[in-house]
Amino acid sequence: MTHLPDGSASAPSASTASGALDDDPIRLLAVREDPLSLDEVYAAVGDDAAGGIALFVGTVRDHDGGRPVTSLHYSAHPGAGAELRRVAEKVAADFPVRALAAVHRTGRLAVGEVAVVAAVSCPHRAEAFAACERLVEDLKHEVPVWKHQFFADGDEEWVGAC
Repeated sequence: MTHLPDGSASAPSASTASGALDDDPIRLLAVREDPLSLDEVYAAVGDDAAGGIALFVGTVRDHDGGRPVTSLHYSAHPGAGAELRRVAEKVAADFPVRALAAVHRTGRLAVGEVAVVAAVSCPHRAEAFAACERLVEDLKHEVPVWKHQFFADGDEEWVGAC
């Protein structure tokens, strides 16, 4: 079940992989077209035993390699949700994670829009920072989400195909 900020829950969709057990530290995972909510991700990792929450927000920047970027289009393999779950389980196993959440956007995004939000809560801040960094790096390198960049000069390129 996916636990929403208002306390309700929804069953995972084909593009969502979330924790199945109430004691599962993986609280929210999704690859979706809808705009992402920092509040949703932050609320998902709240835990009274956590002394630190690390939150990462990845946005579309206006340049890459010295070239002006106008927009991006993210595409995901149908199995991206399962790979995201695998990455999250590894992070939860390697760190003292109290709660973990990550969502990645697909579709066309303009400069400044949020592309990914990840958060981890742990007993101490150093652990939360390290776990969140690992989560984001592994998500970027192992989850099959591809970035198609569009440049101001009309050129375009695919980036980060794993």
